[in-house]
Amino acid sequence: MISEFFVLSPRGDTIIAKQYRNDRGDVGAHERSHTEAFFRKVKFWSDATNEEEYEELQDDDKAEDGARLKRKGDAPPVFLMPDGMVYVHVKRNGLIFCCTTARNVSPNTVIELLASIARIFKDYCGTLSEEALRKNFILCYELLDEMIDYGYPQVTRTENLKSFVYNEPILVEHVVNTGNLVNPKTASASAVHKPVISSVNENGRKSNVNANQKNEIFVDILERLNVLFSNNGYVLNSTIDGCIQMKSYLAGNPELRLALNEDLVIGRNNAGSYGSVVVDDMNFNDCVNLAEFESARTLSFIPPDGEFVVLNYRVTGEFPTPFRIFPSIEEVEPKKLEVVILIRGEMPANHFGANVTVEMPMPRCTAAASCNVISSPGSGYANAEYVAHEGKLVWTMKKFPGGTEQTMRAKVTLNQPCTTQMRREIGPINMTFEIPMYNVSSLNVRYLRVAEAMVGYTPYRWVRYVTQSSSYVCRL
Repeated sequence: MISEFFVLSPRGDTIIAKQYRNDRGDVGAHERSHTEAFFRKVKFWSDATNEEEYEELQDDDKAEDGARLKRKGDAPPVFLMPDGMVYVHVKRNGLIFCCTTARNVSPNTVIELLASIARIFKDYCGTLSEEALRKNFILCYELLDEMIDYGYPQVTRTENLKSFVYNEPILVEHVVNTGNLVNPKTASASAVHKPVISSVNENGRKSNVNANQKNEIFVDILERLNVLFSNNGYVLNSTIDGCIQMKSYLAGNPELRLALNEDLVIGRNNAGSYGSVVVDDMNFNDCVNLAEFESARTLSFIPPDGEFVVLNYRVTGEFPTPFRIFPSIEEVEPKKLEVVILIRGEMPANHFGANVTVEMPMPRCTAAASCNVISSPGSGYANAEYVAHEGKLVWTMKKFPGGTEQTMRAKVTLNQPCTTQMRREIGPINMTFEIPMYNVSSLNVRYLRVAEAMVGYTPYRWVRYVTQSSSYVCRL
């Protein structure tokens, strides 16, 4: 199966490393060199066929410009390195989880294994960060010993690992991103960052996370949008990848009942009356009982330990997009361009986009660019600039209120007269955002309750709706 497993920090430092098979033959002498080579490959990914030319550009005095010119986007999750090993990696919270193998294994299986390892680390450490892994490295190695044996996956469920794990987690204070602007009526995002087992506090004292703690269950309805616009604002392609995700801290693990929209329809061919919530397909966790789903759209299940996904769903076709992008490029002089990006908030006025970032690649011959932002009232801090080493315009907004329009105007100076080939190097525009307490598909949780009434058992339910951009792109 796999030969090695390691976790790298955003700077490329090795946090955790474990060897399962000596397929490389020289791991002891070059253990650090191959992780550094992998990190450079991911950081400065290039599709250049001439690898020697790419290495020369990195060593050259103009390495920064050379890396930008040769770079072709993000590295794929699976690729072959010159050392003959296949590297499979995923990114979680800025950390890179990677496996190497010299055998013909299924890439999907290894990616799923890495995602499971990251999820279990988060469940047992409380939060997934560099500090949490460094402080709990003994616990992480113990988990790895139980999850993988000689390169083969063994146990990858949080509840099944509890009986084998003896080390206690050291709590790490989770840093809350104040830009996430969560509705104050819901629980803070940091409230769910607690380990599933007892812990040791900073003074070395053991404390059980289940003692004197409220019975709580956290429910997140997450939707990730993939939308492609034309240059005149029309939607060319759009999909929604959604899920209902939970994390339970209920004593005794009672059976729960979760009710969805009564007018929920699965399958476009089964779409009923106007206004019903239609999804293309839906799949459920194996712990879910679907006996009453067809008749009452109700699920019953006993929540397992840790964070888990109750169901996944997908929506394609037409749906109201929260933002529309209208770009304009005008050649005012042979060596000067004027770029205007207008974004219209199509969502209701009582919602807003948080941490909005708009990126627009520019031609390689761009010399300089000056940006001006026209913001609507209530949008808060906004900034736009030309990032030379990345070769793109970056426009950031802390808050984008619904029902408003925001405009960014940039004057771009080129080193040479603009040609058709240079115009092709402009764009596409990529937009990232997060909209709290809002979902596009209108899938709702009608109620979440304990199946059997228990005297004195009053659990707290925290339900959040979050819409994020997975791929929000506008062609030019």
